[in-house]
Amino acid sequence: MNNYQEITRYLDNARDILSTKAGKEGQFYKDIKYVQMASGTAYNAALMIADEYLKKKEGTKFTKPNSIDEYRIRLNKHNKTLLSYLNEAYDTLHLAGYYHGTPSVRIIKHGMDATQKMLAMVA
Repeated sequence: MNNYQEITRYLDNARDILSTKAGKEGQFYKDIKYVQMASGTAYNAALMIADEYLKKKEGTKFTKPNSIDEYRIRLNKHNKTLLSYLNEAYDTLHLAGYYHGTPSVRIIKHGMDATQKMLAMVA
């Protein structure tokens, strides 16, 4: 399985968790546990996308970044648009969705969309 398929699998799993387990009612999710699970999964996909991009740009010098700050520094050198989408994924999926457990459908959708745009850029 190549990395693109693996990233797509992560995003599909996150969408599946949200649609089947999070209990969407209007503009809110009822079960925060599943929102956190889906958000974490989707955010991992965003990091995998950033890794793939950096591997292409840095070649044999590539090492996996150890923090969001390191991702930001390295992406800022190569692609500010991709960095912008990663920041959106970080704010919406990692902080709001995973860490704080937001019930907001709009916020989670925004993060999922940013991650999907990242994937389109590197695919």
